Amino acid sequence: MKLAMLRLPAAWATVAAVTFGPAIVPDALSGVVAGLLFLWLLGIIFWAAFGVVHEAEEIAERLGEPFGTLILTLSIVIIEVALISAVMLGAKDVPTLGRDTMFAVLMIVLNGVVGLGLLVGGLRHHQQSFNLQGASSYLAVTIPLAVIALVLPNFTTSSSTGTLSTVQSALFSALTIALYGIFLWLQTGRHRAFFQPVGTGAEQAPEASSSATPPGTPMPHADDDSTPLWRHVVLLLANILPIVILSKSLATLLDAGIEATGAPIALSGIIIAMIVFTPEGISALRAVAANELTRAVNLCLGAATSTLGLTVPAVLLIGLLTGQAVVLGLSAANMVLLAMTLVLNALTFSGNRTTMLEGAVHLSLFAVFLVLVFSP
Repeated sequence: MKLAMLRLPAAWATVAAVTFGPAIVPDALSGVVAGLLFLWLLGIIFWAAFGVVHEAEEIAERLGEPFGTLILTLSIVIIEVALISAVMLGAKDVPTLGRDTMFAVLMIVLNGVVGLGLLVGGLRHHQQSFNLQGASSYLAVTIPLAVIALVLPNFTTSSSTGTLSTVQSALFSALTIALYGIFLWLQTGRHRAFFQPVGTGAEQAPEASSSATPPGTPMPHADDDSTPLWRHVVLLLANILPIVILSKSLATLLDAGIEATGAPIALSGIIIAMIVFTPEGISALRAVAANELTRAVNLCLGAATSTLGLTVPAVLLIGLLTGQAVVLGLSAANMVLLAMTLVLNALTFSGNRTTMLEGAVHLSLFAVFLVLVFSP
Protein backbone atom coordinates (compact mmCIF):
# COMPACT_ATOMS: atom_id res chain seq x y z
CA MET A 1 0.00 0.00 0.00
CA LYS A 2 2.81 2.39 0.90
CA LEU A 3 4.57 1.54 -2.35
CA ALA A 4 1.39 2.29 -4.30
CA MET A 5 1.25 5.74 -2.70
CA LEU A 6 4.61 6.53 -4.34
CA ARG A 7 3.33 5.64 -7.82
CA LEU A 8 1.94 9.03 -8.84
CA PRO A 9 4.78 11.13 -7.33
CA ALA A 10 7.37 8.95 -9.12
CA ALA A 11 5.48 9.11 -12.42
CA TRP A 12 4.99 12.87 -12.36
CA ALA A 13 8.57 13.49 -11.15
CA THR A 14 9.76 11.53 -14.20
CA VAL A 15 7.46 13.59 -16.42
CA ALA A 16 8.96 16.80 -14.99
CA ALA A 17 12.51 15.52 -15.53
CA VAL A 18 11.80 14.55 -19.13
CA THR A 19 9.86 17.73 -19.91
CA PHE A 20 12.15 20.31 -18.34
CA GLY A 21 15.44 18.42 -18.46
CA PRO A 22 17.81 18.01 -21.41
CA ALA A 23 16.33 16.50 -24.57
CA ILE A 24 16.77 12.76 -24.95
CA VAL A 25 19.05 12.20 -27.94
CA PRO A 26 19.95 8.48 -28.18
CA ASP A 27 22.93 9.13 -30.47
CA ALA A 28 24.49 11.36 -27.81
CA LEU A 29 24.15 8.70 -25.09
CA SER A 30 26.27 5.65 -24.47
CA GLY A 31 24.59 2.28 -24.91
CA VAL A 32 24.56 1.63 -21.17
CA VAL A 33 23.03 5.02 -20.28
CA ALA A 34 20.43 4.73 -23.04
CA GLY A 35 19.56 1.21 -21.87
CA LEU A 36 19.19 2.28 -18.23
CA LEU A 37 17.07 5.27 -19.24
CA PHE A 38 14.84 3.03 -21.35
CA LEU A 39 14.38 0.60 -18.45
CA TRP A 40 13.53 3.46 -16.10
CA LEU A 41 10.89 4.90 -18.44
CA LEU A 42 9.54 1.42 -19.14
CA GLY A 43 9.29 0.69 -15.42
CA ILE A 44 7.48 3.96 -14.69
CA ILE A 45 5.04 3.37 -17.55
CA PHE A 46 4.33 -0.17 -16.34
CA TRP A 47 3.86 1.09 -12.77
CA ALA A 48 1.46 3.80 -13.90
CA ALA A 49 -0.38 1.27 -16.08
CA PHE A 50 -1.02 -0.89 -13.02
CA GLY A 51 -2.40 2.24 -11.38
CA VAL A 52 -4.79 2.57 -14.32
CA VAL A 53 -5.90 -1.04 -13.82
CA HIS A 54 -6.41 -0.53 -10.08
CA GLU A 55 -8.53 2.59 -10.46
CA ALA A 56 -10.50 1.07 -13.33
CA GLU A 57 -11.27 -1.98 -11.18
CA GLU A 58 -12.43 0.29 -8.36
CA ILE A 59 -14.75 2.04 -10.80
CA ALA A 60 -15.88 -1.35 -12.12
CA GLU A 61 -17.00 -2.42 -8.65
CA ARG A 62 -19.15 0.69 -8.42
CA LEU A 63 -20.70 0.56 -11.89
CA GLY A 64 -20.82 -3.17 -12.58
CA GLU A 65 -20.47 -4.92 -15.94
CA PRO A 66 -19.99 -4.13 -18.75
CA PHE A 67 -18.92 -0.64 -17.66
CA GLY A 68 -16.04 -1.91 -15.54
CA THR A 69 -14.19 -3.78 -18.26
CA LEU A 70 -15.17 -1.15 -20.83
CA ILE A 71 -13.54 1.66 -18.84
CA LEU A 72 -10.37 -0.40 -18.35
CA THR A 73 -10.24 -1.41 -22.02
CA LEU A 74 -10.77 2.12 -23.33
CA SER A 75 -8.13 3.47 -20.93
CA ILE A 76 -5.61 0.91 -22.18
CA VAL A 77 -6.42 1.56 -25.85
CA ILE A 78 -5.95 5.32 -25.31
CA ILE A 79 -2.45 4.54 -24.03
CA GLU A 80 -1.83 2.31 -27.07
CA VAL A 81 -2.92 5.04 -29.50
CA ALA A 82 -0.68 7.54 -27.68
CA LEU A 83 2.36 5.28 -27.98
CA ILE A 84 1.75 4.56 -31.67
CA SER A 85 1.15 8.25 -32.40
CA ALA A 86 4.36 9.21 -30.59
CA VAL A 87 6.41 6.88 -32.78
CA MET A 88 4.63 7.82 -36.01
CA LEU A 89 5.10 11.54 -35.34
CA GLY A 90 8.80 11.03 -34.62
CA ALA A 91 11.66 11.76 -36.96
CA LYS A 92 11.81 8.28 -38.50
CA ASP A 93 9.18 7.05 -40.95
CA VAL A 94 7.60 3.83 -39.64
CA PRO A 95 4.78 2.93 -42.06
CA THR A 96 4.18 -0.56 -40.62
CA LEU A 97 4.09 0.35 -36.91
CA GLY A 98 0.30 0.58 -36.63
CA ARG A 99 -0.15 -2.72 -38.44
CA ASP A 100 2.51 -4.49 -36.38
CA THR A 101 1.08 -3.20 -33.10
CA MET A 102 -2.51 -4.13 -33.93
CA PHE A 103 -1.48 -7.58 -35.11
CA ALA A 104 0.66 -8.07 -32.00
CA VAL A 105 -2.27 -7.04 -29.78
CA LEU A 106 -4.54 -9.55 -31.49
CA MET A 107 -1.98 -12.34 -31.14
CA ILE A 108 -1.10 -11.51 -27.53
CA VAL A 109 -4.71 -11.11 -26.42
CA LEU A 110 -6.57 -13.68 -28.54
CA ASN A 111 -3.90 -16.39 -28.33
CA GLY A 112 -1.49 -15.58 -25.49
CA VAL A 113 -3.79 -14.28 -22.75
CA VAL A 114 -6.83 -16.33 -23.81
CA GLY A 115 -4.71 -19.47 -24.07
CA LEU A 116 -2.99 -19.01 -20.72
CA GLY A 117 -6.27 -18.04 -19.08
CA LEU A 118 -8.15 -21.09 -20.35
CA LEU A 119 -5.24 -23.36 -19.43
CA VAL A 120 -5.05 -21.96 -15.88
CA GLY A 121 -8.84 -21.99 -15.56
CA GLY A 122 -9.01 -25.58 -16.80
CA LEU A 123 -6.35 -26.73 -14.35
CA ARG A 124 -8.06 -25.01 -11.44
CA HIS A 125 -11.77 -25.36 -12.23
CA HIS A 126 -11.84 -28.14 -14.91
CA GLN A 127 -14.59 -26.38 -16.89
CA GLN A 128 -15.67 -22.75 -16.84
CA SER A 129 -18.80 -21.08 -18.17
CA PHE A 130 -19.22 -17.62 -19.67
CA ASN A 131 -21.91 -15.53 -21.34
CA LEU A 132 -21.98 -16.85 -24.89
CA GLN A 133 -24.00 -13.92 -26.27
CA GLY A 134 -21.35 -11.41 -25.21
CA ALA A 135 -18.46 -13.38 -26.72
CA SER A 136 -20.38 -13.84 -29.96
CA SER A 137 -21.09 -10.10 -30.13
CA TYR A 138 -17.40 -9.25 -29.70
CA LEU A 139 -16.34 -11.68 -32.43
CA ALA A 140 -19.08 -10.51 -34.79
CA VAL A 141 -17.43 -7.06 -34.74
CA THR A 142 -13.78 -8.12 -34.41
CA ILE A 143 -13.69 -10.52 -37.38
CA PRO A 144 -14.84 -8.06 -40.10
CA LEU A 145 -12.80 -5.19 -38.64
CA ALA A 146 -9.65 -7.36 -38.58
CA VAL A 147 -10.12 -8.51 -42.17
CA ILE A 148 -10.94 -5.02 -43.47
CA ALA A 149 -7.97 -3.43 -41.70
CA LEU A 150 -5.24 -6.07 -42.00
CA VAL A 151 -6.12 -8.27 -45.00
CA LEU A 152 -8.16 -6.25 -47.51
CA PRO A 153 -5.41 -3.62 -48.16
CA ASN A 154 -3.32 -6.38 -49.79
CA PHE A 155 -5.97 -6.85 -52.47
CA THR A 156 -6.98 -3.28 -53.35
CA THR A 157 -5.66 -1.83 -56.61
CA SER A 158 -6.13 1.93 -56.04
CA SER A 159 -2.81 2.19 -54.20
CA SER A 160 0.38 0.23 -53.63
CA THR A 161 0.17 -3.19 -52.00
CA GLY A 162 -0.75 -3.13 -48.33
CA THR A 163 -1.96 0.48 -48.32
CA LEU A 164 -5.26 2.28 -48.82
CA SER A 165 -6.03 5.26 -51.00
CA THR A 166 -7.13 8.56 -49.44
CA VAL A 167 -10.79 7.88 -50.23
CA GLN A 168 -10.56 4.32 -48.89
CA SER A 169 -8.80 5.51 -45.71
CA ALA A 170 -11.49 8.12 -45.01
CA LEU A 171 -14.43 5.82 -45.75
CA PHE A 172 -13.00 2.78 -43.93
CA SER A 173 -12.20 4.95 -40.88
CA ALA A 174 -15.75 6.29 -40.82
CA LEU A 175 -17.13 2.75 -41.22
CA THR A 176 -14.92 1.44 -38.39
CA ILE A 177 -15.92 4.24 -36.01
CA ALA A 178 -19.62 3.84 -36.86
CA LEU A 179 -19.57 0.07 -36.33
CA TYR A 180 -17.67 0.37 -33.06
CA GLY A 181 -20.00 3.14 -31.91
CA ILE A 182 -23.07 0.98 -32.58
CA PHE A 183 -21.42 -1.87 -30.69
CA LEU A 184 -20.74 0.36 -27.66
CA TRP A 185 -24.30 1.66 -27.75
CA LEU A 186 -25.73 -1.86 -27.66
CA GLN A 187 -23.15 -3.05 -25.10
CA THR A 188 -23.99 -0.33 -22.59
CA GLY A 189 -27.70 -0.11 -23.34
CA ARG A 190 -30.16 -2.48 -24.94
CA HIS A 191 -27.98 -5.62 -24.78
CA ARG A 192 -26.05 -4.87 -21.63
CA ALA A 193 -27.07 -8.26 -20.19
CA PHE A 194 -25.03 -10.04 -22.89
CA PHE A 195 -21.84 -8.93 -21.12
CA GLN A 196 -22.84 -9.79 -17.57
CA PRO A 197 -21.86 -13.04 -15.82
CA VAL A 198 -23.99 -16.12 -16.41
CA GLY A 199 -26.14 -17.30 -13.54
CA THR A 200 -27.37 -13.81 -12.62
CA GLY A 201 -30.62 -14.25 -14.49
CA ALA A 202 -29.68 -11.40 -16.82
CA GLU A 203 -28.85 -13.65 -19.74
CA GLN A 204 -32.33 -15.24 -19.74
CA ALA A 205 -34.17 -11.92 -19.76
CA PRO A 206 -31.97 -9.18 -21.13
CA GLU A 207 -34.72 -6.63 -21.58
CA ALA A 208 -36.05 -7.13 -18.08
CA SER A 209 -32.55 -6.96 -16.65
CA SER A 210 -31.89 -3.76 -18.51
CA SER A 211 -34.98 -2.10 -17.12
CA ALA A 212 -34.45 -3.45 -13.61
CA THR A 213 -30.85 -2.29 -13.45
CA PRO A 214 -30.39 0.81 -15.59
CA PRO A 215 -26.94 1.49 -17.05
CA GLY A 216 -24.79 3.40 -14.60
CA THR A 217 -26.59 2.13 -11.49
CA PRO A 218 -23.92 1.81 -8.76
CA MET A 219 -23.17 -1.72 -7.64
CA PRO A 220 -22.58 -2.67 -4.01
CA HIS A 221 -18.92 -2.25 -3.09
CA ALA A 222 -17.48 -5.31 -1.43
CA ASP A 223 -15.09 -3.40 0.78
CA ASP A 224 -17.60 -0.65 1.64
CA ASP A 225 -15.06 1.89 0.43
CA SER A 226 -16.28 5.40 1.18
CA THR A 227 -14.00 6.96 -1.45
CA PRO A 228 -16.20 8.94 -3.86
CA LEU A 229 -16.40 7.75 -7.44
CA TRP A 230 -15.11 11.04 -8.85
CA ARG A 231 -11.84 10.58 -6.96
CA HIS A 232 -11.21 7.25 -8.67
CA VAL A 233 -11.93 8.90 -12.04
CA VAL A 234 -9.42 11.67 -11.29
CA LEU A 235 -6.79 9.14 -10.19
CA LEU A 236 -7.45 7.11 -13.35
CA LEU A 237 -6.70 10.16 -15.51
CA ALA A 238 -3.71 11.08 -13.32
CA ASN A 239 -2.19 7.64 -14.03
CA ILE A 240 -2.96 7.75 -17.76
CA LEU A 241 -1.42 11.17 -18.46
CA PRO A 242 2.19 10.31 -17.43
CA ILE A 243 2.07 7.27 -19.73
CA VAL A 244 0.92 9.41 -22.65
CA ILE A 245 3.55 12.10 -21.97
CA LEU A 246 6.44 9.66 -21.44
CA SER A 247 5.54 7.59 -24.50
CA LYS A 248 7.36 10.00 -26.83
CA SER A 249 10.68 9.61 -25.00
CA LEU A 250 10.25 5.85 -24.70
CA ALA A 251 9.47 5.61 -28.42
CA THR A 252 12.65 7.54 -29.28
CA LEU A 253 14.83 5.17 -27.25
CA LEU A 254 12.96 2.10 -28.52
CA ASP A 255 13.42 3.10 -32.15
CA ALA A 256 17.14 3.75 -31.64
CA GLY A 257 17.63 0.48 -29.78
CA ILE A 258 15.97 -1.63 -32.48
CA GLU A 259 18.06 0.07 -35.17
CA ALA A 260 21.30 -0.37 -33.21
CA THR A 261 20.72 -4.05 -32.45
CA GLY A 262 19.35 -4.96 -35.88
CA ALA A 263 16.24 -6.47 -34.31
CA PRO A 264 13.15 -7.11 -36.48
CA ILE A 265 11.13 -3.95 -37.11
CA ALA A 266 7.98 -5.80 -36.00
CA LEU A 267 9.52 -6.06 -32.51
CA SER A 268 8.65 -2.40 -31.94
CA GLY A 269 4.94 -3.13 -32.31
CA ILE A 270 5.20 -6.18 -30.07
CA ILE A 271 6.92 -4.23 -27.30
CA ILE A 272 4.29 -1.49 -27.47
CA ALA A 273 1.53 -4.10 -27.33
CA MET A 274 3.16 -5.80 -24.34
CA ILE A 275 3.65 -2.49 -22.52
CA VAL A 276 0.03 -1.57 -23.03
CA PHE A 277 -1.77 -4.85 -22.45
CA THR A 278 0.30 -6.60 -19.77
CA PRO A 279 -1.68 -5.00 -16.87
CA GLU A 280 -4.99 -5.82 -18.55
CA GLY A 281 -3.76 -9.36 -19.23
CA ILE A 282 -2.92 -9.79 -15.55
CA SER A 283 -6.39 -8.50 -14.65
CA ALA A 284 -7.95 -11.06 -17.03
CA LEU A 285 -5.87 -13.91 -15.56
CA ARG A 286 -6.90 -12.91 -12.03
CA ALA A 287 -10.53 -13.02 -13.15
CA VAL A 288 -10.04 -16.52 -14.61
CA ALA A 289 -8.43 -17.73 -11.39
CA ALA A 290 -11.44 -16.40 -9.47
CA ASN A 291 -13.75 -18.31 -11.88
CA GLU A 292 -15.06 -15.07 -13.39
CA LEU A 293 -14.61 -16.12 -17.00
CA THR A 294 -17.17 -13.67 -18.38
CA ARG A 295 -15.13 -10.75 -17.05
CA ALA A 296 -11.96 -12.23 -18.55
CA VAL A 297 -13.71 -12.71 -21.91
CA ASN A 298 -14.94 -9.11 -21.78
CA LEU A 299 -11.37 -7.93 -21.16
CA CYS A 300 -9.70 -10.04 -23.85
CA LEU A 301 -12.23 -9.85 -26.65
CA GLY A 302 -13.02 -6.25 -25.72
CA ALA A 303 -9.35 -5.36 -26.04
CA ALA A 304 -9.24 -6.82 -29.55
CA THR A 305 -12.44 -5.05 -30.62
CA SER A 306 -11.43 -1.69 -29.14
CA THR A 307 -7.94 -1.88 -30.64
CA LEU A 308 -9.33 -2.29 -34.13
CA GLY A 309 -12.19 0.14 -33.58
CA LEU A 310 -10.01 2.98 -32.31
CA THR A 311 -6.45 2.37 -33.50
CA VAL A 312 -7.24 1.91 -37.20
CA PRO A 313 -8.92 5.34 -37.56
CA ALA A 314 -6.18 7.00 -35.48
CA VAL A 315 -3.36 5.53 -37.56
CA LEU A 316 -5.06 6.37 -40.86
CA LEU A 317 -5.80 9.91 -39.66
CA ILE A 318 -2.16 10.50 -38.72
CA GLY A 319 -1.15 9.17 -42.12
CA LEU A 320 -3.54 11.53 -43.90
CA LEU A 321 -2.52 14.58 -41.85
CA THR A 322 1.25 14.00 -42.10
CA GLY A 323 1.38 12.53 -45.59
CA GLN A 324 3.02 9.35 -44.28
CA ALA A 325 2.41 6.07 -46.01
CA VAL A 326 0.51 3.68 -43.74
CA VAL A 327 0.99 0.00 -44.55
CA LEU A 328 -1.79 -2.10 -43.04
CA GLY A 329 -1.72 -5.30 -45.10
CA LEU A 330 -0.10 -8.27 -43.38
CA SER A 331 2.40 -10.64 -44.94
CA ALA A 332 1.07 -13.89 -46.41
CA ALA A 333 2.20 -15.95 -43.40
CA ASN A 334 0.65 -13.51 -40.93
CA MET A 335 -2.62 -13.46 -42.86
CA VAL A 336 -2.78 -17.25 -42.47
CA LEU A 337 -2.01 -16.89 -38.75
CA LEU A 338 -4.69 -14.20 -38.35
CA ALA A 339 -7.25 -16.37 -40.15
CA MET A 340 -6.45 -19.35 -37.91
CA THR A 341 -6.72 -17.13 -34.82
CA LEU A 342 -10.12 -15.74 -35.78
CA VAL A 343 -11.49 -19.19 -36.69
CA LEU A 344 -10.10 -20.71 -33.48
CA ASN A 345 -11.66 -18.00 -31.32
CA ALA A 346 -14.98 -18.48 -33.09
CA LEU A 347 -14.79 -22.22 -32.26
CA THR A 348 -13.56 -21.69 -28.69
CA PHE A 349 -16.41 -19.32 -27.88
CA SER A 350 -19.09 -21.20 -29.83
CA GLY A 351 -20.20 -23.04 -26.68
CA ASN A 352 -20.67 -21.67 -23.19
CA ARG A 353 -18.01 -23.80 -21.46
CA THR A 354 -14.24 -24.07 -21.93
CA THR A 355 -11.53 -26.58 -20.97
CA MET A 356 -7.73 -26.86 -20.94
CA LEU A 357 -7.68 -28.13 -24.53
CA GLU A 358 -8.71 -24.79 -26.03
CA GLY A 359 -6.07 -23.05 -23.92
CA ALA A 360 -3.31 -25.35 -25.16
CA VAL A 361 -4.27 -24.79 -28.81
CA HIS A 362 -4.33 -21.00 -28.41
CA LEU A 363 -0.88 -21.06 -26.77
CA SER A 364 0.44 -23.16 -29.66
CA LEU A 365 -0.64 -20.49 -32.13
CA PHE A 366 0.97 -17.82 -29.95
CA ALA A 367 4.25 -19.77 -30.04
CA VAL A 368 4.05 -19.89 -33.86
CA PHE A 369 3.57 -16.11 -33.89
CA LEU A 370 6.73 -15.57 -31.81
CA VAL A 371 8.76 -17.87 -34.05
CA LEU A 372 7.64 -16.02 -37.18
CA VAL A 373 8.72 -12.66 -35.70
CA PHE A 374 12.35 -13.72 -35.46
CA SER A 375 12.32 -16.20 -38.33
CA PRO A 376 9.89 -14.89 -40.97
